[in-house]
Amino acid sequence: MLAALALTISLAIAPKPHVIWKPIPYGPRRKAEMAAYAKKHYGIHSWRLHPKVIVEHYTGSNSFSAAWNTFAANTPDPELGELPGTCAHFIVDRNGRIYQLVRLSVMCRHTVGLNYVAIGIEHVGTSDAQILTDAAQLRSSLALTAWLMSRYHIALANVIGHNESLMSPYHHELYPSWQCMTHADFPHWAMHEYRHRLRTLATARGIPVGAPPAWVDNGC
Repeated sequence: MLAALALTISLAIAPKPHVIWKPIPYGPRRKAEMAAYAKKHYGIHSWRLHPKVIVEHYTGSNSFSAAWNTFAANTPDPELGELPGTCAHFIVDRNGRIYQLVRLSVMCRHTVGLNYVAIGIEHVGTSDAQILTDAAQLRSSLALTAWLMSRYHIALANVIGHNESLMSPYHHELYPSWQCMTHADFPHWAMHEYRHRLRTLATARGIPVGAPPAWVDNGC
């Protein structure tokens, strides 16, 4: 009886995949920049992240180092000249290696309207199809995402692609000209396939997947 109970509990906690800690510079100055950004865009003067969403991206490049260097550089965005620069919490390389760049208690700028609640996962590559057909990379990505779902009790519906950001019920952006801004990476068709595979993995590991997506029409 006790053994069966222990097995049930263990199945509900996804195993953490091997993650390589490769931090970008994110000291007090960058945290202060993140807090100022969050105040302007979300009305929250804080750099602290309380994850409720996971956003999948691809880098648009073919090397981990190129993405890491971009995030580490902390350069202002081209429209507003704001800091901090863009970053993501994780990068999944083509060989399946998972790198963590930023602690999960800290916000990163990776998705307009969602940075205040979202963990960002970048995949080295130049298209959704490339990543979905790369067995090693996709296997690591799914394992990482399943672990994050389990750790933070994030429903499958809140695992989204960057291109789906405007439909998220958590989307919130105070700066008027950014309220309909999104990117092309991981659109709905790609995430339909990704979530299907993620559901299979989560179910096998006893991770609750939650209700179907409650997409929001924000008028964009």
